[in-house]
Formats: sequence, structure tokens, C-alpha cells
Amino acid sequence: MNVVAKSTNLSPFLKSATTVISSGIQPVSGTGFVLPAAKIVTKPGVDRKVIQSLQESLITGSLRVSSGLGVSLQTGQRRLAHTDVKWPDFSDYRQDSVQDPTSRSRDNAGNRKAFAYVLSAATGVSCVYTAKAVVQSAVSALSATADVLAMAKIEVKLNAIPEGKSAVFKWRGKPLFIRHRTEKEIAKEGAVDVAALRDPQTDLERVKDPKWLVVLGVCTHLGCVPIANAGDFGGYFCPCHGSHYDASGRIRKGPAPLNLEVPDYEFIGDDMVVVG
Repeated sequence: MNVVAKSTNLSPFLKSATTVISSGIQPVSGTGFVLPAAKIVTKPGVDRKVIQSLQESLITGSLRVSSGLGVSLQTGQRRLAHTDVKWPDFSDYRQDSVQDPTSRSRDNAGNRKAFAYVLSAATGVSCVYTAKAVVQSAVSALSATADVLAMAKIEVKLNAIPEGKSAVFKWRGKPLFIRHRTEKEIAKEGAVDVAALRDPQTDLERVKDPKWLVVLGVCTHLGCVPIANAGDFGGYFCPCHGSHYDASGRIRKGPAPLNLEVPDYEFIGDDMVVVG
């Protein structure tokens, strides 16, 4: 077997034509492979000192085989074998029911399914509450502000309005007329022929209590504000274009097409009305 040898004192030998023939190579403990003895066949003309140096190297063990069959890997070569790679341990993240490698999957299927169901239910409930919060925030942002809601309703004390007079209030940015009608006005408006009206409505359809008329003070022609206790019919008169309304807020003369609007209201007791 031809052997590649490394030695610090073999530089003269590299210039010669010497062949090393192994004679009984035996593995020994350590990091290398030692050639304890060898027969050296020389050619004529080779220096005996070189031969003697080679023999001493073989005997002392300074001549070692660096590669070949049966030669152990050095530290620098062993790193390519990947024998020191540590496998990750996921035991802390696995369920207790699957920690045992000898157990069958169907034996712990119930526990695994229960865990999946509970996790799915908790996620679903969280998503529902999150969606609810988002919807509530959106609705709150689109709803009316506190100052607008405060103006949504208005309370009026009726005992402050004398009989035969009409009071003006502000409700939702519009004028609100509340008229305390007399018995004569009630009888007069109740006797009107509805068929002759432009916007036919009886007096009882426009009031909840005959003594009180609650209407918006906005002319149905162009949105002007009529004058109370004026006009040809003793109700309301719009001087802008000459619309005349009676004491029930019905259009009787002029360009206005409809009666004055009656808002939603209700009486609280005998001396309070809530509009809105």
C-alpha cells in the first residue's frame, strides 16, 4: 500500500526516489495511525542518512498517516459530520395527552378534540364581542350629539299661556306655536266645511285637546314664519306671500299648499305638554 507521509525532517527525502513498503500496520489508540516498522527498499545512489532519518521517524511515531481507510477524523474534519447538532425540544408546547410516544392517536383523540372545541368557542366569543364593540362605536359616532338630543324634546308649561293667546317656542331649530284657544274659536273651527278646504282636515284631527293647538310656525309655501292672531281667518298670516291660516292651522287663502304641520306631542297632567 502506498502511504502519503508527513514529517518535518523529510525534505531531503522528497528529492530521492525511495519507496516505502508497509510491513504490518497496526491501529493504536490516539488521533493518528502509527507505522511502527517498515522495510525500505532503496535505489542505487540514495544517501544513507536519508534512509536512517526515515527509519527513525517510523520507529518514534513522528510519521503518521493523515488520510485513508481506518484513519480517525481530526477535530477540524469531525465538524462536517454534524454529530453535535441538538434537536429542538417542543415538549413544553405539546399537550399532556400526546407526551407519551407509545400511546396511540385514537386513545387521546377525545382530549385533543375537546381542547380544539374549547379553543374554537373561546375564539368565537372573543370575535363576537369585538364585533359588537366595533358596531357600537360606529353607531355612537353616527348618532346625534348630546346637544342635539337635548333639543329633541321640549317641555312647555301651559298655565303660562293665557286664553286666546299664542306663544312661540324654539324646537329643533324651528318656531313652535302653542295656542290657547277660546270656546268661541273651538266652535268656529269645528263648524268649517272640510270639503271646501285645500288640505281637508277636521279640527279634531289636528288637536288632542280642543283648548290647545300645537303646530310648527313654518309656512308650507316657502318656509317663512307666519304671524299669530292675524289674517282674514283670525289664525296665522304669512306676510311674505299672503298665506292665511285659521285658528286650527289650516290653509284657507294664499299660495301655501298644505296646512301647518302638527308635531308629535303629549300632555303630562293638565299644565304640561312635551313636544317631540
